[in-house]
Amino acid sequence: MSTRLRGAIAAVVANEWRAMLRNHVALAAAALMLALTLAAILVSHERVGAVNAERGRLQASADEQWRNQPDRHPHRVVHYGHYVFRPLSPLAFFDFGVDPFTGHTLFLEGHRQNSANFSEAGQSSVLLRFGQLTPAFVLQVLTPLLIVFLAFGSIAGERERGQLRLQLSQGVGGGTLLSGKLAAHAGIAMVLASPALIALGAIAALHHAVAAEALAMLAGYALYLLLWALGAVLVSALLPRARDALLVLVAAWIVTTILLPRIMPDLAMLGIERPTRIETEAAIHQRMKALGDSHNPDDPYFSRFKQQVLAKYGVSRIEQLPVNYGGLVMQEGERLTSELFNEFMRADYQRQVAQSGIVYRAALASPVIALRRMSTALAGTNLDSHTRFLFEGERYRYGFVQALNTLHATAIRHENDRDQRVARHHWDETARFGYAPPSFAAVAARHAWPAFALLGGWLLALAVAGRVIARRLERTGK
Repeated sequence: MSTRLRGAIAAVVANEWRAMLRNHVALAAAALMLALTLAAILVSHERVGAVNAERGRLQASADEQWRNQPDRHPHRVVHYGHYVFRPLSPLAFFDFGVDPFTGHTLFLEGHRQNSANFSEAGQSSVLLRFGQLTPAFVLQVLTPLLIVFLAFGSIAGERERGQLRLQLSQGVGGGTLLSGKLAAHAGIAMVLASPALIALGAIAALHHAVAAEALAMLAGYALYLLLWALGAVLVSALLPRARDALLVLVAAWIVTTILLPRIMPDLAMLGIERPTRIETEAAIHQRMKALGDSHNPDDPYFSRFKQQVLAKYGVSRIEQLPVNYGGLVMQEGERLTSELFNEFMRADYQRQVAQSGIVYRAALASPVIALRRMSTALAGTNLDSHTRFLFEGERYRYGFVQALNTLHATAIRHENDRDQRVARHHWDETARFGYAPPSFAAVAARHAWPAFALLGGWLLALAVAGRVIARRLERTGK
């Protein structure tokens, strides 16, 4: 690009910005948007900080209560249970995602999985189409609308006033004019988003563990807003009247940011139904009855299990076993029920993934769906993050329950089983629960890179359209 061309584009940018500064309504709207974005950042950050502090306090309290149990029978400890809480990522303030709807607490005990895994909240399509006043919501929905109102008349308005033909006849090229308008409104879009983008940059600098996620999120939102600025200017250049451009742009905003993100989850739920909580629990109950009853001496499965145990230890009666048979039965029962719970849990997760897949297909027509997919994944507040917490909680539950069942089998005698106790120091030996979020590479491969590819495809399509529209503007001046 020559120096002369750069100067011409800069002149167009400067003229557009001067016109914007003279428009008091535009300035007031921009100031309100900046204030709203800043307020959303501060309130959301304060909320997430308070939530994390509360969850940390509750987790410490639950851990202390677990450690401070008196001498007890191991099976009583199995039913005493333990609470675990999911911590939030430092980026969760930017996009709450599904966290307010799915909850954050699991009560872990023997013989059952926490019912929140199959909660009624999880049956709602709100998990797929959530929207709250967060920095993410402001940038995804409200900022594009303001970009539309600031840019719809950028070229169409000059055409109506006769200024466009005058500029073109004076030697300003159509491509130069269009490039200048695009650069001007791209700059305005970045100014509107600046509080949020600065906040993401600060998170990247202060929290190195999520720096890559924060920078990827920053790039994604910047690209998304550039798409709106580019699209608004191109529509303004394409249509003869400013009001026509405004009508088309507002319609596009309604369809892509409001209607499709709201309608698609309902269509996904109609296409792939999930059983209700009652249906799931009834199905689990029926399957559990078929597994076998360890309390029934005539139960076929546990009769075979008893014979296998006796044969393994080379004895003829359970009283002769070197371990407590009751503890072995608890171990086997826990193994069977956990496999059943995990089977239902995996099946439910696959249905949710299939529902989300239907929604994500609409991202071809609605870039905000692609952005939301990336945003919640990077913030650690999407469905995958919630499900990962459930699976990790279940692994932790199974581990400590089976450890207690092993203690039951090895430290409790078969005679007078229920009247015996083990020392409380065993509770300290239970490992603490720690939620490990997925790596950036895993999140990026599954969510961020597909979203960037789609947003990049939109940008490329608009760039090609821009070249065509620029040539059309050239002909207008001839």
